[in-house]
Amino acid sequence: MTLTNQLLNQVAIARQNYIAALDDFNELQSQWRPSIESWNAIEITEHLFWAEQGGILGMWKTLLGVRAGTVNYEESSSNDGLSIESVIEQTWKAKEVVPAIAAPRMGGPLPFWTSALSGLQPILEKFGDILNDDDLSKKSHPHPISGPLTFGQRLEFLRFHIDRHRMQVENLKKVQATAGQ
Repeated sequence: MTLTNQLLNQVAIARQNYIAALDDFNELQSQWRPSIESWNAIEITEHLFWAEQGGILGMWKTLLGVRAGTVNYEESSSNDGLSIESVIEQTWKAKEVVPAIAAPRMGGPLPFWTSALSGLQPILEKFGDILNDDDLSKKSHPHPISGPLTFGQRLEFLRFHIDRHRMQVENLKKVQATAGQ
């Protein structure tokens, strides 16, 4: 298995685990939030969809631009050679403000957003068909918070980001249980 395929598989597993964490939410539970500034399960899932859709599209456009010689992000960066966990640790605040393009804004039923999020996996895999292991060390488009990332770091970010929000959803369940929701 290539490294590219391993990274794509890690994203697929993270996505499956995230969606599985939502399986026992009913509509009322999916709308519940522990505080006014917290997101509910619907908003978290909608955010994941917008963030990942934009990330995949950005990577795809950048890779085609790099290959055509019209795009180049190869300047050195403090993120060079770091795991995505190290990049996040160095570049994110404890509570980060979501970029507007990835903010939840439409609402709707949780099953819609879990289906939409699930539907991004085949798109990511189609992108993976043109991405090879040599591309993983090339710079992709900058992340709005973390800055310059390679294609490999971008794929690691997808996995990290989904897992991060899965933990939020699992925490929502625990808080709901203790609040009697």
